[in-house]
Amino acid sequence: MFIESLELKKFRNYSSLNLSFDQGINIFYGDNAQGKTNILEAIYLCGTTKSHKGSKDKDIIQFQENESHIRMILNKNNIRHKIDMHLKKNKTKGVAFDGLPIQKASEFFGIVNLVFFSPEDLNIIKNGPIERRKFIDSELCQLNKLYLLQLINYNKVVIQRNKLLKNLPFDNSLKDTLDLWDDQMVFYGMSLIEERENFILQINKILKDIHLNLTGGKEKIQLVYEPNVTKEEFKKQLLQGRDKDFKFKSSSIGPHRDDFCIRVNGIDIRKFGSQGQQRSAALSLKLSEIYFVKSMIKDKPAILMDDVLSELDSSRQNYLLKSIECIQTFITCTGMDKFIHDQFTVNKIFKIVNGTVQHQ
Repeated sequence: MFIESLELKKFRNYSSLNLSFDQGINIFYGDNAQGKTNILEAIYLCGTTKSHKGSKDKDIIQFQENESHIRMILNKNNIRHKIDMHLKKNKTKGVAFDGLPIQKASEFFGIVNLVFFSPEDLNIIKNGPIERRKFIDSELCQLNKLYLLQLINYNKVVIQRNKLLKNLPFDNSLKDTLDLWDDQMVFYGMSLIEERENFILQINKILKDIHLNLTGGKEKIQLVYEPNVTKEEFKKQLLQGRDKDFKFKSSSIGPHRDDFCIRVNGIDIRKFGSQGQQRSAALSLKLSEIYFVKSMIKDKPAILMDDVLSELDSSRQNYLLKSIECIQTFITCTGMDKFIHDQFTVNKIFKIVNGTVQHQ
């Protein structure tokens, strides 16, 4: 799989832009705040229907405009496909694949496989469980449509159950319906727990060697899944936790509170790791995504790197760049010195200056 071209209209700081890409390494360089990241955002948005920044559609549309368009040409197994996205300020976005409208985001996942690297990847390690659940969910949702549907349904049930808990003080007759919501939580939640458990197992097999190589054989890494509740105990603990849920008007039990531990040489680096250990672990995790996707889809994902190299020392830079050989990659950076000095192969170079792109 590779991305042939991207066309933007009224997107961020681009009134009109049409780019053709190489199947190898594509570099976007220029000063900060010129629009480099906006191109990666457009690719990610076109591949997942969501901004990697979490931005709303109305904030992506060019200032003082009411709509924006993105078109991406994708090549899969030598067959060209067209993805069209129409962003509207006050309406739901429109998405079409090969001219056919996509009604639900769940229908779209898996068409494009992307791995996004950014300086914020460190948050997977440093921040709370939400970031780590997001890491698992974002990957599984791209590769497993059933998981995506189960996650959507589970989240809907949790929202409805929480709403019920908040309304109970005003209408106690609703209490009898709590059993129904509990059954739904268990039904969808058990699937999530099982898939996450398997994901951690598979990632560990890939991650071990990557991290050993990245750290020169000095560090052994292991992810440990920390489910909020086991499949076997889910129903029982939901019932036992009702008093707490009544008190706080929120669901305290379930995979929406899962986490995983990152251990390096047996130490939990979420709490006790150095900045260097955390940065290496985050990079290893993202690299493991590439190999995990390749093993699942029997193809290569496209890689997006937003100003990542400047955050890494030379040894990590070299390892990262060697790891992406023969994979289509889009890299943003402020200068070309790194690639010229180390003589890395760069297939296409774009200079970005205030929303204009010069192919070099």
